[in-house]
Amino acid sequence: MLRMPTEPKRPVAKTAAERMRARRKRLRASGLRLVQFWVPDMRNPKVRAQIRREVAALSKHPENDAIDAWIEAVYEIGD
Repeated sequence: MLRMPTEPKRPVAKTAAERMRARRKRLRASGLRLVQFWVPDMRNPKVRAQIRREVAALSKHPENDAIDAWIEAVYEIGD
């Protein structure tokens, strides 16, 4: 006699990669696309030092005052 299981079989657990693949598929189906950005890591002391050097160099630009005036003229402060 063939014995029937009393509980339904559990589906096999998906790996993290399979879950992510399914999620990305759903997001694409909803009209979205994946975009990745590389940004400076502000936790890195070398990055912060490089930014300080660049800001110092920009502040010495001969037209710095004119550039600052232009930015202030076109910048609108929101509510």
